[in-house]
Amino acid sequence: MGTLIVIGLIMVYGGGAWKFWNGFRRTNFNPTLTNRIGLSLLWPALFITNQSYRRNFRKALKG
Repeated sequence: MGTLIVIGLIMVYGGGAWKFWNGFRRTNFNPTLTNRIGLSLLWPALFITNQSYRRNFRKALKG
């Protein structure tokens, strides 16, 4: 059962990073490769802690 939870979390993490990466152009962030990689990889922590990031993340997913 624990393995399924871990696999599910990995899939949610990867899916969120992928969707944010593809919708990055819709955000207000500076479109550099460094920003794109960093913000895509750190999305769970930033989504929880930063309201501005949360708004931009939703913009990116709306595609």
